[in-house]
Formats: sequence, structure tokens, C-alpha cells
Amino acid sequence: MPEGKGRKSPGAKVRPIRVLIAKPGLDGHDRGAKVVARALRDAGMEVIYAGLRQTPEDIVAAAMEEDVDIIGLSILSGAHNVLVPRVLELLKERRAIDVQVFAGGIIPDEDAARLRKLGVKAIFGPGASLETIIQTARDLAAKRVARV
Repeated sequence: MPEGKGRKSPGAKVRPIRVLIAKPGLDGHDRGAKVVARALRDAGMEVIYAGLRQTPEDIVAAAMEEDVDIIGLSILSGAHNVLVPRVLELLKERRAIDVQVFAGGIIPDEDAARLRKLGVKAIFGPGASLETIIQTARDLAAKRVARV
């Protein structure tokens, strides 16, 4: 296959997956988000941790500025039905529909189904394994990273 037609040349660097981890809303519990951020970093991804009390606008602005492949939202406050759809809406407005979104936290099954229909690619509840989260992040980013 000729170079540039889907095959990377030998020695060509593939950029690492870039992930933004954020805590939208007023929830002040960030231990899980930090554990996930560290696991993704240790797996070779570039992780930007946005910190606590981020607005959807802040999250999307940071995602655009940092050119991330994935946004991970950690929500324990119960505001997922408002905050997550707003992040998705803002990504569409910014024409960043290729940025994949996953969420974690306390999200009831019926709400998780609704969020998936809106475009959230994965939802992790308490007890989700870090290996599963890492592999999901790799799977979600694979198509976008290959195009860059």
C-alpha cells in the first residue's frame, strides 16, 4: 500500500490520545475523576484535568483549545440530565461532533439510556474497572486519532 493511503510510514509517530476529564456542576467530589485521569495517563494518554465546578461552556472551550479526542465527565450530583446534554449541544454548535463523550458517576439506568441516545458513548458506574475505562477510551479515540 503506498505511503499516505492508510498506512503509517515506519518510524512515524502516532500522537497520543488526548482526553479531557471534567467535573461539571457543583459536585465537589473528585476522587473518582482523579483516579480515572491517572489511569488514562498511566496508559499513555495525554490527560487534561479541568477540575471541579466546571460549566458545560468551560468544558467545551477547554476541549476545543486542547484539541481533545474524548471528554470524560464525572458527575455525582444528580445533574447529569441537564449538564451532559448541554455539553453535547455545545459540541454540535462548535462542529466538534467527532469528540467522543463518556460519563461516570451515579447515573440511574433509565437516565443512562437517555444519555446514550443523545450521544454519550459510554457510561461507567461505581465499581467500573479501570481496564474497561482505558480500553473504552482507546476504542472511542481510535477513528479520530487515525485521521489526524
